[in-house]
Amino acid sequence: MDRKSGTLVVGGGVVGKVCALALRRAGESVTLLDPQGASPPASYGNAGHIATEQTAPLASPAALASAFRRLFGLGGALDFRLSDIGAWGPWAARFVAASTPDGAARGQQALSALLRDALPAWRRLAESLGRPDLLVERGHLVVWESAATARAGRAAWEAADIGQARLTSLAEPTQARLQRLIQPAIAGGVAFQNTGQVSNPALMLRLLDEAFEAAGGQRRIGQARRLSVVDGRVAVELSDGQRLAPERVLVTGGVGSGALMRGLGHAAPIIAERGYHLEGGADHWDDLPPVVFEDRSMILTRFGDRLRAASFVEFGREASPPDPRKWARLRRHLSELDVRLEGPVAEWMGARPTLPDYLPAIGASRRADNLYYAFGHQHLGLTLAATTGEWVAALMGGAAAGIDLAPFDLARFERGYKTRSNP
Repeated sequence: MDRKSGTLVVGGGVVGKVCALALRRAGESVTLLDPQGASPPASYGNAGHIATEQTAPLASPAALASAFRRLFGLGGALDFRLSDIGAWGPWAARFVAASTPDGAARGQQALSALLRDALPAWRRLAESLGRPDLLVERGHLVVWESAATARAGRAAWEAADIGQARLTSLAEPTQARLQRLIQPAIAGGVAFQNTGQVSNPALMLRLLDEAFEAAGGQRRIGQARRLSVVDGRVAVELSDGQRLAPERVLVTGGVGSGALMRGLGHAAPIIAERGYHLEGGADHWDDLPPVVFEDRSMILTRFGDRLRAASFVEFGREASPPDPRKWARLRRHLSELDVRLEGPVAEWMGARPTLPDYLPAIGASRRADNLYYAFGHQHLGLTLAATTGEWVAALMGGAAAGIDLAPFDLARFERGYKTRSNP
């Protein structure tokens, strides 16, 4: 039976869709406010990788030290749109402040706790959708094209804390399969186990919508423009001028969540961390797990008869036009690898929502009695979506979330605030 409280979930990406479904299945009356933008969300355009190995947040001394050599102008994947310095400049200052040894250690502890149940949660979600084949658990491969980068890359991964993932040498038959598909010689590689991928990101989003509606959830197309508080409770103003006053509001709106939360006085220093992909036919490409070409900062993932090449960490405004040089660089990488995308080749650019410490924001607002949030999952939105939905449903249902959510409280960005995880 539905509770009397109606919940509005703001956001149409994978985190919003999973949270809406989890709340509906918990008995809530739920409306999902989906902006249906011109470009599909980042949860559609990513590499489909369930990245349980990425326990180290990118806010770290190591990331700072390596940033210069990773710049796009020097052949790397990292770029800052100069025209958008007003957006990423203040964020970058916070990122540098967060990238201390102590900050990185606390961040890794918190992120590891989030990732611990990521893959099991995806199994539960895929089963509940009646499509266990949505989750493919074959791990992924990382390869290098020079002996020097192979030695350094393997040593770095072997020294890293990779959480629930496991690392082994790249088996000779697997390397031979991959070598038949590409031109440059593979100098070395490793294989990860206990990671995975979704079989089809577009299908995943459609199945979530269908399951939500089948469970009695309501979808509404619209854009939240502003949140306001009256008598301690939040209301939502839409871009068409309508005003909604649900019993509870959950903000899962990706990059746009920052402006909504800041409108209520929250510190929410989020940035659009933009990625790019090319996708085309792949009849010639073997049925391999995702392959990371680490020298090129590019990942290739097969989705059925399609192959997707994804890359880049571009900081800027979400609405800024795409940079065609990124697609040109992807085409050059594919050409040098002798990888062909057949038929029409689709170009995509989308924005990951990223906070300066590379941890998501998950919690309950202190500024409105009926406001909750779950956004800022950076590269791990797809990876953490299933378990985030479970935590949010527990949090909003008054049950224990199963992990300490204090490190993900938005108040961590307020001056003088310390989480329980801090000294």
